[in-house]
Amino acid sequence: MKNLFNIYAGIVGFCSLLATSQTLLAEQKYTVPSTPGTANTGTANTGATNSGNNAAGHNMTHSQGMAHEKGMTHNEGMTQQQISPKKMPTEAGQAAFATIAEIVAILNADPNTDWSKVNINGLREHLVDMDEVTMRAKVSQQISDYSVGFTITGNGRTLQAIQSMVIAHSFELNKIDGWKVSASKIPDGAVMTISSDSKAQLIKIKALGFFGVMSMGAHHQPHHFGMATGAVVHQH
Repeated sequence: MKNLFNIYAGIVGFCSLLATSQTLLAEQKYTVPSTPGTANTGTANTGATNSGNNAAGHNMTHSQGMAHEKGMTHNEGMTQQQISPKKMPTEAGQAAFATIAEIVAILNADPNTDWSKVNINGLREHLVDMDEVTMRAKVSQQISDYSVGFTITGNGRTLQAIQSMVIAHSFELNKIDGWKVSASKIPDGAVMTISSDSKAQLIKIKALGFFGVMSMGAHHQPHHFGMATGAVVHQH
């Protein structure tokens, strides 16, 4: 019995010694000496060559960081360049405001401008009319073999703008070759009829519709300038 106990104790001691040896071998194989700025990768230490590579990698990472900082400075420079006068926008804002600003700039640049006749408020009222008709008027279209008719209606300020613009604009549209245009007021708006002997022209008028027709002709710009300077082009 005593001999069996001694044999068992010997086996336990041998196993313990074997486990300790394996642990020491593992630590010797995988432990890399600590180097400032170098991470422990868990691989075998290959000596000075590997240490040099690690140092180079560290320096490259640092250089990349420096390049990134320079890039940030470059971006800041671009931002400053973008807000320089050479990059300023040309639009003055909302369309009506931009129209007024353009005409005021022309008047300011002309030493012969008679400011006693200038009426920018009158121009502004006309631009309000244009906005009311374009954005708020309701239009129905009637088509026959020889004409296209439009019934334009609205309420309040829109009604006022319709009756002002449609009647006046029909005189300008009558100047277009092949068109015969008539317009009249009705209690809630106006009616406009455009007739033509040309089938091609009738197809074009149908395609344009009321708002396309109202944009026809290059009279808007001189009309606006005439209103601003007090000259009478046609009354809206």
